[in-house]
Amino acid sequence: MNWHQWQEVIATIGVFVLLTAVLTVTVWQVASTRRAKAAVIRDQEFRTLAERAVTSQESTERRLAEIERILKEVE
Repeated sequence: MNWHQWQEVIATIGVFVLLTAVLTVTVWQVASTRRAKAAVIRDQEFRTLAERAVTSQESTERRLAEIERILKEVE
């Protein structure tokens, strides 16, 4: 092989490495973005669940207070 052919081989390998690096970074970033979106959705769902739990607990406390009031009246 002469020098010109070696330059073509080296350039081809360089382009292949560059494309592989670009593709790897792109896939990595897309996956990272999806993980971040999933974390945000999970946090929102957890917050909604926590708010529902607090509302339910407050309702239970009100009913319990009402029952205690009724029991005190009966005594």
